[in-house]
Amino acid sequence: MNLYAGKILFVDLTKNTITSEPIKEEWLKDYIGCWGLGLRYFYDLVDPEVDPLSPENAVVVMTGPLGGTNTPLSARFALISKSPQTGTVFESNTGGAFAPELKFAGYDGIIITGKASKLSYIKIDDNKVSIEDASDMAGDGIFNTEIKLKEAIESHEAKTLSIGPAGENCVPYACIGTETYRQMGRGGGGALFGSKNLKGIVCRGTGSIKVSDMKSFLSLIENYKNTSVLHEDNLWAKTDGTPMLMDVTCEMGIHPTRNFTYGINEDVEKINSETMKKFKIGDRACATCLFACGKYTHVNGSEMEGPEYETLVLGGSNCGINDLETIIIFNRLCDDLGLDTISCGNVIGLAMDLAEKGRKDFNLKFGEVSEYLKVITEIAQLSTERGKILSEGSRQMAEKYNSHDLTTEVKGMEFPAYDPRGSYGMGINYAMSERGACHMRAFTAFEEEVFDIEKMAQAVVGGQNFNTAKWSTGLCDVWANSTLEILADIMSNGLGEEIKTEDLEIAGERIWNLTRLFNLKAGLTADDDSLPRKMTQAIQKGPYDGNVFSDEDFNKAKAMFYEMRGWDENGIPSKEKLAELGLDQI
Repeated sequence: MNLYAGKILFVDLTKNTITSEPIKEEWLKDYIGCWGLGLRYFYDLVDPEVDPLSPENAVVVMTGPLGGTNTPLSARFALISKSPQTGTVFESNTGGAFAPELKFAGYDGIIITGKASKLSYIKIDDNKVSIEDASDMAGDGIFNTEIKLKEAIESHEAKTLSIGPAGENCVPYACIGTETYRQMGRGGGGALFGSKNLKGIVCRGTGSIKVSDMKSFLSLIENYKNTSVLHEDNLWAKTDGTPMLMDVTCEMGIHPTRNFTYGINEDVEKINSETMKKFKIGDRACATCLFACGKYTHVNGSEMEGPEYETLVLGGSNCGINDLETIIIFNRLCDDLGLDTISCGNVIGLAMDLAEKGRKDFNLKFGEVSEYLKVITEIAQLSTERGKILSEGSRQMAEKYNSHDLTTEVKGMEFPAYDPRGSYGMGINYAMSERGACHMRAFTAFEEEVFDIEKMAQAVVGGQNFNTAKWSTGLCDVWANSTLEILADIMSNGLGEEIKTEDLEIAGERIWNLTRLFNLKAGLTADDDSLPRKMTQAIQKGPYDGNVFSDEDFNKAKAMFYEMRGWDENGIPSKEKLAELGLDQI
C-alpha cells in the first residue's frame, strides 16, 4: 500500500510471542498515524483504570505515513501509553531515523504488552523478529546500550530505542533514548520499558515505502522544499537551533529562573546561543531534515549534541547555573542515565528552593555545581534517600514538605521553560494538555495579545487540533510554516487518493477528544485541568514584574476552552460533539 508499510507488530513479553497483523486501513483516514493511530490502537487494548507500571498496560510505538519518504522533516514517531508520571494517556515523540528504519523493516508500528521474565530486548531484522536476553546490559547507560544493541544485530547502521538505569528503576520521568542524544522525554516512557523488563529495541530494515506516482511525488516535495521549508521563518533551526530562544524569552520576561521565581536570567549571555556558537564543533540532523538543528558543542573536554533550549533553561537558569560546561555535563548525564531534562531540572530547582526557604535541606543550593551534578545519578539509580525523594517528582515532594506554593506542575508533569504569568496562552495550554504541563500541544508564546483570555483560549484549541494532526503525519514542528493544506496535498499525492484539509483538521479534533474520553474513564476530572498555586504569586524581575495569572482569569479561560471544545462545565464532551466526530460508538 502507498505511504504505509501495511503491518503492525505485536510483541507479548509475558507469553514470549510475536505476531503481526495488517494495519487497520479503516482507521487511517480518521487517525492518520503516529499519535492518532497509536492512540486508536491503545484505546481498544487497555482499561483506562490500569496501573501504568503493570503488565496489563500496553506501549504503542507508531510511525507516520510520511516517514520513510523524502518529505522534509518527516521522520518523527510517537509512543502512546498510560503515563506513570501523570496517570493519564500520553504521547511522547522524537526524531532521528528509527521511524524510517522500522517502516523499511515492514512495520508501521509496534504494540508491546506483558512483562518479560528477565531483562530483554526486541530484535527486528526485516521480517525476522525475536525477544532476546539483555542481562549483559543491566545497569548500562543508554550510550553503551545502543552500542551493544547494534553489535547484537551486527550493524552499526541499525537504529535503536533504549533505556538507562532510570528506566530500569521505573523513575516516573525516565525517558527513552535513540541515537544517543534524542529522547522520548516526557511522560515516563523509560519507566514503562523498565516495568516490562524491556531494555530496548534494535531495528534494521532494507525495504522501501511506496507512493502513488514517484515522479509526481518527488516534484511536489521539491516544490515545497524550495517554497516553504527553506523559508526564512525556519532558518533559525539551521543557524542557531532552539538555543536562539534563550535571549527571546528573557526579553519577553517568561524565562524561568531560580525555580520560576524570576522571569529573566540576568546572566543569560553566559549560556545563550551566541555563547554556544563559540564552542560549536558540528551539526546533526534527523532523517530527511534540511536544517540539522542539533548543535554539537565541546567545552573543556565535555562534549555532546546540544543542549537544547529547554535543558539550558530548566537545568541552567532555573537552577541558578550559568556555566555552559556544567549544563553540558548535566545534559549528558540525563541522556545517558535516561532522565527527562525538563522534569529533572524542575525537581532539582525545587529542592534548591526548599533548602533556601528553610523547609528541607537537600544540600542543594542555587548556583552550586558539585551537588547539583551528583544528585542526577542518585535520582536515576535510587542510590540515596535524597535521590529517591527527588525521583518521585515535584508533586510528591510538595506533598511531603507542604510546599505546593513552590511547585510548577500540572497533573504531575513539571512545567516547560515558558512562564504563564507572562503568557496566559501557555498556562491554558499546560492546564488543558492531556499529559500534563506541555508546551508542544499548542505553542502560543508568540501570539499577539497574550493576556486576552478569549483569544488565548481559542489559540490553544486551534493549536491543539493543528498540532495533533501535524504530528500524526510524522512531521517535525521545526517546519513552522507548514499548513494543513500542504500536508493534505502531500498525503493525497503519496496515497493516490484525495485527502482534504478538513479531513486533517477534523482528525486532529477527533484524536484530542479521544484522549479526553480515555482520561475521564481513568478518573480525571475538571479539577485536574488546573494551574499550580505559584501562578497566583507575582513573578519577579523583567517586563512582567509583579504579574500573576489569577484564579479568576484562569477559571474564565477554562470555561471558554470547554465551551469552544463542545464540552460541558465538567469537561465532558457533549453527545453532539462525539457524534460529530464519529466517537459516539466508541
